[in-house]
Amino acid sequence: MRTLKLNFTIPEDVAEALRNRIQQRRRSAFVTAALVEKLKKLEEEELIEGYQARNVEDTDINKEWENLTLQRWDR
Repeated sequence: MRTLKLNFTIPEDVAEALRNRIQQRRRSAFVTAALVEKLKKLEEEELIEGYQARNVEDTDINKEWENLTLQRWDR
């Protein structure tokens, strides 16, 4: 897999905690794993929101069709 070098800013205390807890040669892998985990969680949250919005939309459409169907039964 191709890798990229990125520059970003983080709070000093977070940088210090990273330096103190994670060996220098393992920091990129640690940050990558943390980002992957957070991005997966974010994607799951977005999917859940989408499904919930779709459920409301589907319920509304079903109510409309149910009303139309019931009207035809009256004939």
